[in-house]
Amino acid sequence: MVTGAGGYIGTTLIPKLLEKGFNVTAVDRYFFGEELLPPHPNLAIVRDDTRRLPQNIFEGVDAVIDLVAISNDPSGELFGDVTYEINRDSRIRTAHLAKANGVQRYILPSSCSIYGFLEDSVIADENSPTNPLTTYAKANLQAEQGVLPLASEEFVVVVLRQSTVYGYSPRMRFDLAINGMTHGAWFTRKLPLMRDGNQWRPMVHVSDTADAQLLMLTADPNLINGEIFNVGSKENNYRLKDLAEKVASVVGKDVVQEWYGDPDHRSYRVNFDKIEKLGFNAKFTAENGAQEILQRLEDGTLQMHDKTITLNWYKNLVEWQKIIQKTEMYDGMLNI
Repeated sequence: MVTGAGGYIGTTLIPKLLEKGFNVTAVDRYFFGEELLPPHPNLAIVRDDTRRLPQNIFEGVDAVIDLVAISNDPSGELFGDVTYEINRDSRIRTAHLAKANGVQRYILPSSCSIYGFLEDSVIADENSPTNPLTTYAKANLQAEQGVLPLASEEFVVVVLRQSTVYGYSPRMRFDLAINGMTHGAWFTRKLPLMRDGNQWRPMVHVSDTADAQLLMLTADPNLINGEIFNVGSKENNYRLKDLAEKVASVVGKDVVQEWYGDPDHRSYRVNFDKIEKLGFNAKFTAENGAQEILQRLEDGTLQMHDKTITLNWYKNLVEWQKIIQKTEMYDGMLNI
């Protein structure tokens, strides 16, 4: 079972699971559309809210990948209470229900953002102190703390602290650093870069982090149970100003940097030795991700619109609900 199945990572992960022969129950509200997951004989689409999952949904489930989340910092700040309800409370509840109903593995995709700020000389491993600075990061850390104590011989629990994700996905997002930089450089020849550019950030391609989740489904329980793994690679630790130059070099055509926002106080480099010892190796770099997005922009198979900016889409849904509630009558609009 995959929660958050219709999201940026879920729509990349689920085809990989199906290709490997897994039967998948895909749970989501599907704010961005069910059609992003093409029909498959081994795929069951379940439209539900993870805050209210019934116990019987876990019948016959061997493993849960609990991807569901309000998925970026701006959305987390605007919808703070909801972020804690979904990113923390619902995932802790799901882990308890999974264990009580005989599920054997529970995988929590968390975030390296919980490291918050580190001095330039520090490279965080899984034992480093955490310093979450945003609602999104705090909720992730609290979710980790809520699920890890459930680990037992019968119930494998593993936490994956993902780097900032990039690359093409059917549920495309342009509110992620590399993706947004690539679109800005291509569309306006101005590459958006958050001040002051000296901050460090680890990155991971969406296909690579999906592969890390696949790895945890089959890894030896003795090597992963109750453990935390950073997901990414040394080569994908970037200063943002250096990252911007790499993206600009892919797009070309006299791209200039356009600074925005207040100085970003999040800065962290991360060590990935632990997951690499399990056999995980990231296949993609920032240049690869920028190139695949650029190709799709140029051939017209990818466009930016409100659905590709998470916060914009959430705001639209909230506003449309207000309009519908005021306008609807007798369970309909023009047709009643």
